[in-house]
Amino acid sequence: MIKKFIQRVFGGKASTPPAKAPHGWRVYSQAEHGIHRDDLSHAAINVCEGLQKEGYDAFVVGGAVRDLLLGRHPKDFDVATSATPEQVRAVFRRARIIGRRFRLVHVMFRDETIEVSTFRSNQAAAEGDEASAHVDEHGRLLRDNVFGSREDDAIRRDFTMNALFYDPTRQEVWDYVHGVADIQKKRVVIIGDPEARYREDPVRMLRAARLAAKLEFAIDGPTEAPIRGLAPLLDNVPEARLFDEMLKLLLSGHAHAGLERLRALGLHKGLMPVLDQLFDAADSRPFTVLALQRTDERIAEGKGVSPAFLFAALFWFPLKQRVAQLEAKGIRPLQALHEGMDETLDRQRKTLSIPRRLDPLIKEIWISQPRFLLRSKPRAFRLLAVPRFRASYDFLALRAEAGDADAELAAWWERFQFASEAEQEAMLLPDDEPKKKKRRRRKKTSPGEGGGGAADNADPAPSP
Repeated sequence: MIKKFIQRVFGGKASTPPAKAPHGWRVYSQAEHGIHRDDLSHAAINVCEGLQKEGYDAFVVGGAVRDLLLGRHPKDFDVATSATPEQVRAVFRRARIIGRRFRLVHVMFRDETIEVSTFRSNQAAAEGDEASAHVDEHGRLLRDNVFGSREDDAIRRDFTMNALFYDPTRQEVWDYVHGVADIQKKRVVIIGDPEARYREDPVRMLRAARLAAKLEFAIDGPTEAPIRGLAPLLDNVPEARLFDEMLKLLLSGHAHAGLERLRALGLHKGLMPVLDQLFDAADSRPFTVLALQRTDERIAEGKGVSPAFLFAALFWFPLKQRVAQLEAKGIRPLQALHEGMDETLDRQRKTLSIPRRLDPLIKEIWISQPRFLLRSKPRAFRLLAVPRFRASYDFLALRAEAGDADAELAAWWERFQFASEAEQEAMLLPDDEPKKKKRRRRKKTSPGEGGGGAADNADPAPSP
């Protein structure tokens, strides 16, 4: 679809010449851009039409328009309007205003939520009035509720490809910043002065890497130039925002390419400094790359992906390294594993706020790995009965494929979990661990009989 679109806009014969707006704006007709109303969700169309009937401007904006032009199916649809948040809420029965930094409205239609924003402008902040108080000492925009015109709203957006407006009623695409041309040239271009825009919101640097990887675009030279020097600005961004952006990258379907982009731009050092170790070390790189590739494949096939599984894979080798260090200090293996798990996750949380709700599954996957080595009757069946056994087994299979675990071990467990009861019994291995001797209960004696005191009755120290 993108080839036909480019031919229509840049080399094909248009049925009617494109409308020209002031300052070089362009309006593309349906015959030129090729987007059909059927490509949009009913909720997005209803929101736009509902606002337009009340006399407000309303457009589908941002990444949804970009993806539709590229022949992709958007996951979410956002709407921009001339109506204020209070006016939007008055139009729709199921609507609520959210946010302080950016006041938005969520409009609900059945199981779909459309995010509606009012056209915004940075003009007031630039002139140094009240809005300038909403910028921190690094230039980061703390609040952005200065409303403006449609053109203002386009100019304040991050990248030209995300500043396109689509009117589902007239079926027109409005382009204020040459976003269509940049899509045609497959390049990520920031709007305005790159350094100033990154200072306003340092997360835009992460977004540039993610979009370039996801769309297989190049980052425009001036857009890329200041990134490496401004990377420390990410230290001033709330950890929760960084986690959300990293999760988008990891679940974009291009996680491997995205993380490589982060490294190339020097953006990983304050987020996931372990990436250098994971991608450069001979023992960890095959497993890390394979885990990311399998994640991308599942997303391409429309299958679900567990963030906990992915983080368990990314931090597996740092965990192994830490456990080895603890064992070298004389700490018993099981205790070293538990301490290592906590330390590994806590260390990462200093830069990336991984929700603690993911900890149970991450730890369950990790702690199950040594248990796969025990294939005797009681232990094998106990492990098989664990509620999330399959995630732990998939992790083992991934390790085996990357050469980090015994392939025969993974194959045994693949057969065992699907075998009949009789076949399972035949597959079990003898218990190779010595059974603990039961402590003989001593007969109580009177103080004068025998010399057994408390020390004589104490349990022996358990073997590691």
